[in-house]
Amino acid sequence: MTGLELILLCLAVSAGLRIVAERLKIPYAAILVFGGLLLALIPGLPEVNIAPEVLFLVFIPPLLYSGAISFPLREFQREIGPIVRLSVVMVLVSTVAVAVVAHALHPAFTWPAAFALGAIISPPDPVAVLSVMRSLRMPREVQTILEGEGMVNDATAIVIYRFAIAAAVTGAFSPTQAVLRFFIGGAAGVAIGILVGFVVARVHRVVRVVPVVSNTVSLLTPFASYLLADILGTSGVISVVATGLYAARKIPRIIGAEARVQIAGMWTVVTFMLESLIFILVGLELPYVLRALDRLPLSTLLGEAAIVSLVVVAVRIGWVTPSTYLFRSFFRWLRHGHEPMPPWRTVLFIAWAGLRGGDSLVLALALPLTIASGARFPAREQIIFITFSVIFITLVLQGPTLAPVARWLRIGTGSESEEEAEEAHARLAAAEVGLKTLEAPASASSRDPEVVRYLKQRHRQRARRWAAREEDEDA
Repeated sequence: MTGLELILLCLAVSAGLRIVAERLKIPYAAILVFGGLLLALIPGLPEVNIAPEVLFLVFIPPLLYSGAISFPLREFQREIGPIVRLSVVMVLVSTVAVAVVAHALHPAFTWPAAFALGAIISPPDPVAVLSVMRSLRMPREVQTILEGEGMVNDATAIVIYRFAIAAAVTGAFSPTQAVLRFFIGGAAGVAIGILVGFVVARVHRVVRVVPVVSNTVSLLTPFASYLLADILGTSGVISVVATGLYAARKIPRIIGAEARVQIAGMWTVVTFMLESLIFILVGLELPYVLRALDRLPLSTLLGEAAIVSLVVVAVRIGWVTPSTYLFRSFFRWLRHGHEPMPPWRTVLFIAWAGLRGGDSLVLALALPLTIASGARFPAREQIIFITFSVIFITLVLQGPTLAPVARWLRIGTGSESEEEAEEAHARLAAAEVGLKTLEAPASASSRDPEVVRYLKQRHRQRARRWAAREEDEDA
């Protein structure tokens, strides 16, 4: 069996694993971790050789874009403070902590390789957390903060990751230039992303009559945004996120309902297949990684992975809890405001909910094979092994504790009433717009006045019903 045939077979199996995960009510990512581990234990599997730069291009832009277009911009603006603190500052702190520990653990970890490992495993994956907490009805602000963190932290980590790889490959690194490139490249990436989003919106306006073409344009958008920014020497990942946020706000108003439904379904399938493929690839890669690490005892590798995992979890708890109140107090003093402090239960839960997922594996597998001198990339196999181990530990060991911790902290107090209130408001607005359209002169001159009269009556009933529901929810 060739590598391609094996991957196609594993994708089919992953669909069955998704059903198992839904039945057992456990995170799909946790099932994939076990699947990848079992795949690695099967002897004689072929090695799938994919160039790291191709791997990065195929996985990272669409996954970032999919998260960005599905995130509501209004809620992002409302929780911008906690999201930036977690997705930017927290990633920087965690990266530095992991780099220091990794550099001290083994001489193979040069400083660039250690920082690459830190950037790879620092960003948590909110998908696993939210899938565990789906049945507990988390407060809306917790969901928003975790989803917003997951959308932006990948971009932060990838920027650090690219700097670390450049330093490892070339052997040269300037902190001053890195900081300047970080901010200039990030700002330019945002500008390019918005520009690409504007152009894509214009294209959607032209092709909106053919939904399948709108789907194709949507699928190609993240690659266009990333490649254009990369060619111009700016941050491609930040450009993709900016394009996604712009597209989420503008494009649904341009395309028709049929295209919107198709695009949403398409991105769900694309994300599912890419996330499944990540763990399939790492399952095929692990035997060769372990073979390259045969000079190191397995106990040493497992010990390093356990220490790094402990550092990742401890640093998040140690940073999130005090920084939340310090930053809130500082901004209250700066604005002379009286914003309430967030509940300690919510802060503690967010600090504990730091599960890692498939995005980290993509970055690990996309590490270059060699550096400029022709030597192997330092500690590449150890980085892949530790990354997989950290994901395994956080998903399989830490993940099942989220629901009990949420119950103990009484976090699951339900966002159901908020969602019902928003639904009532949206349905009332839709009924009022429909009634306004039916009362327009164009409807009055319809050839079927009985149909118009019937629809007016139905929309009045709906408007009264949802207005009453909205008043009840407000009360």
